Amino acid sequence: MTLQSVGIHHISAMVKEPQRTIDFYGDVLGLRFVKQTVNFDDPGTYHLYFGDEEGAPGTAITFFPIPGLNQGSVGSGQVGVTAYLVPEGSLSFWEDRLNAHGIQTVATERFGEPSLLFEDPDGLVVELVARKSSKHTKWVVPGITQAEAITGFAGATLLSKQPEATVTLLTDLFGFKKLGEDSEWVRLVGTADYGNVIDVKKTVLPNGVPGTGTVHHIAWRVTDGSDYDKWQDAIFERGLRPTEVKERHYFRSVYFHDDGRILHELATDAPGFLVDETMESLGTSLKLPDWFESKRDAITKTLPPITIPKGEIL
Repeated sequence: MTLQSVGIHHISAMVKEPQRTIDFYGDVLGLRFVKQTVNFDDPGTYHLYFGDEEGAPGTAITFFPIPGLNQGSVGSGQVGVTAYLVPEGSLSFWEDRLNAHGIQTVATERFGEPSLLFEDPDGLVVELVARKSSKHTKWVVPGITQAEAITGFAGATLLSKQPEATVTLLTDLFGFKKLGEDSEWVRLVGTADYGNVIDVKKTVLPNGVPGTGTVHHIAWRVTDGSDYDKWQDAIFERGLRPTEVKERHYFRSVYFHDDGRILHELATDAPGFLVDETMESLGTSLKLPDWFESKRDAITKTLPPITIPKGEIL
């Protein structure tokens, strides 16, 4: 049974310090800080979102900053590399900018596409991919123009304990197409114009260890959630165990592990991050869903203060 996901909705990772993450992704990489809220399953912890000017699906990276969390290690059962899309011809700019901020970079290429690899301050492996796209961002920060700015996700690499099963899941269930294959990777592509290229590593690596600097889960776009019952049935038919539909205020979600032990989420495009803030005010104050409002004072006391990055909508 083939349903359809056009590509990535968001990716969520674990880090240690909220302000360090905000400074790096907001000031250095130039993403917009679009939402400060809490982990709905652990409201004493921030859940921080970054993306384009409105945090559109396919642009949003989210973080759970957990002080004292042990360092994780990347391996099978995880997203290996989080890849961002930048305009063609901008990689030299990014190499200079990252090096100036003390970030070591490695120029590389996969399936003929040039990219730049580096680690964020928590050790999360990040990639900038120069690829032609119609996607642009209207959000810019000092030192970065639209000619260089990250526009959204390019895609991600998946490290599976059963690579063939993960490829089959994405092609047979999600509707991705196989675009290429070499000795190391299988490349899949969805129908979106960005956040749509997934490389699955063919070699099985040692198991990943969750912790700081690792991805918690990858979320895929579904339209409005009206067909969640079909998704759940199709996942059950593959011998996997989907959760019930969970309300995440900005989207609704279903989670499941595939045979390769990667945690997947199916997330709706709507209602999005403008449901409780204007475009101009995104990210400027702590937002809580209705069911946590009565506990706002107690929650706020557990969260460290943060400083919002500067930028502007063009």
